[in-house]
Amino acid sequence: MARITLDHIRHAYGPNPKSEKDYALKEVHHEWNDGGAYALLGPSGCGKTSLLNIISGLIQPSEGRILFDGQDVTNLPTQQRNIAQVFQFPVIYDTMTVYDNLAFPLRNRGVAEPDVDRRVREILEMIDLADWAKRRARGLTADQKQKISLGRGLVRSDVNAILFDEPLTVIDPHMKWVLRSQLKRLHKQFGFTMVYVTHDQTEALTFADKVVVMYDGEIVQIGTPAELFERPSHTFVGYFIGSPGMNFMPAKVEGSTVRVGEHALTLDYAPKTSQAAKVELGIRPEFIRVGREGMPVTVSKVEDIGRQRIVRAQFAGQPIAIVVPEDGEIPADPRVTFEPSAISIYADSWRAGREA
Repeated sequence: MARITLDHIRHAYGPNPKSEKDYALKEVHHEWNDGGAYALLGPSGCGKTSLLNIISGLIQPSEGRILFDGQDVTNLPTQQRNIAQVFQFPVIYDTMTVYDNLAFPLRNRGVAEPDVDRRVREILEMIDLADWAKRRARGLTADQKQKISLGRGLVRSDVNAILFDEPLTVIDPHMKWVLRSQLKRLHKQFGFTMVYVTHDQTEALTFADKVVVMYDGEIVQIGTPAELFERPSHTFVGYFIGSPGMNFMPAKVEGSTVRVGEHALTLDYAPKTSQAAKVELGIRPEFIRVGREGMPVTVSKVEDIGRQRIVRAQFAGQPIAIVVPEDGEIPADPRVTFEPSAISIYADSWRAGREA
């Protein structure tokens, strides 16, 4: 396994980039730990697959270096980086059996046949294809083929890293959950360095130890699922993580007081904001309480989603979402309170810190 260092990486697909807008991947400067499980999370076009392909060697960055355990691999081809990569759509040999597809990477490296057989049978059990071992891959379903592709990525135990590019796109929902759980178990058992690209927050949050959130070609936050939920560094993280996402409202800050419309809320700190900054208050729907006391809201819609309800309302002229327990009361004249510790202040989309 390898410690992966991204040393001031930038990438532009066009020649002679002149401004930030010319870069599909803006500057990335981070180090990912040996044996870590990371998810690259973000919408289509945010740069996550470009970054993954730079790590694997399919793309050479316009600027910066890639290091594995301190060794510069920027100019090394993919095969010399000793990584396994699983793509969005299956890459397998249709004329081979399922068993031989999994055995091929090991045999190609001269692994002894008894070790090949042991390892292949372990992976066949893990991906639930043991009964299909002697079947040729041609004619299998798309999700079965993708399971073979996943298995080929996992069968080697000597790789520096395993890279996954939205590997569960063609897998049925139940099997997605099963395979994610098995990947997590495999990571804990063998300590592979894993990097998993997805636009699905559920996949990212249930798979990774650390989630790398990307937006508009840059990394806006790296954190645990709890950190991303409780303390989003950027308004995009607050909006993208959670269902529904974080509420944002225009605000004014005066010391430790924040005003939203005519309402004033007292914080336990004084956020750092400049006079020219666009200031917003952010709070998650789970931390707004509905009752008979507090600030007035106008309810426009209540969505019953089973164990809880989502209240859509207007507060100080701004739309907000509120999560209410299934048996929670929604008064005829509803009022709300915000949990003070859950309020975040954002200046020009970035979370404002505390003054010393």
